[in-house]
Amino acid sequence: MLRRLFECLGPDVFECFGPDGSKATPKSPSRCLRRLIATMVAAAPLAGCGGVLDPAGPVGAAQLLILIDSLAIMLAIVLPVIVMIAGFAFWFRASNPSAFYWPEWEFSGHLELIIWAIPALVIVVVGGVAWFGSHELDPFKPLPGKAKAVEIQVVSLDWKWLFIYPDEGVASVNQLAVPVGVPIHFTITSSGVMNSFFVPRLGSQIYAMAGMATQLWLQADQTGTFDGMSANFSGQGFSDMRFALKALPEDGYAKWIADAKASGADLDRARYAELVKPSMNVSPSAYRSVEPRLFESIVNGSAPQPSASIKPAPEATGQATAICGGT
Repeated sequence: MLRRLFECLGPDVFECFGPDGSKATPKSPSRCLRRLIATMVAAAPLAGCGGVLDPAGPVGAAQLLILIDSLAIMLAIVLPVIVMIAGFAFWFRASNPSAFYWPEWEFSGHLELIIWAIPALVIVVVGGVAWFGSHELDPFKPLPGKAKAVEIQVVSLDWKWLFIYPDEGVASVNQLAVPVGVPIHFTITSSGVMNSFFVPRLGSQIYAMAGMATQLWLQADQTGTFDGMSANFSGQGFSDMRFALKALPEDGYAKWIADAKASGADLDRARYAELVKPSMNVSPSAYRSVEPRLFESIVNGSAPQPSASIKPAPEATGQATAICGGT
């Protein structure tokens, strides 16, 4: 896409970067700079494509509404101020004989009231929108729905994602499937390094931390494959911690679960001990069965660790049972 954009802007762009993306020595540095600036400006609208500005679920749509409302409220002040700056500069120019000059003026209570009251009102309104909106989108708050919510346990590993379906008894790595229009309840933890679970088009990035489990409710309202990622730097393989979330119709989701049960290996403690070891660019895979209470053992630290130096916290066992519900 960027290459086509470069070609539309002209062949001189390649004075800065060669056709293969390598650095080149420009013949005209100033023209090169102008071309690069034009390219960045032209590419800026593409930054939100397929991300938070294109929600595919109720949580993402509500977050986008908060973003738009906050922006509109701020622009209602910012735009008039910009216009007033230009207007004042034009009216009080040195060549304008009609412009008044008050060398002895020093204070106006009315003017001070206007200057401070308007920003204060903006802060109150924007703060109210963010406050009520964020509490309405509490990640622990269940989403309404007629169908039973799908339970998915998420484990952040180095550097990959493990998804466990406790009700279906299957698991997958770097891929997951969900039914369209059904609330999804994620219970999220980490095997070691703190990470961040994020599906931009569905909304609500939330952290994954060892020794505890957090929760997140999401829902996909349309079919498709949505990009998921780690939004928190966690080491060498962080940039490859991506996964595909497939939103499928009911029959497609049932088939995905059936295919997972018919293929792959059993995810027991021995295979988890191999999986938890640091690795990069891990291909998506599935497990046909999962050892009971594996997720709870990961939370309380009794499961195999990525490093022998990591020891479970004594108080973690009771917390894991409470948070995970003993699953």
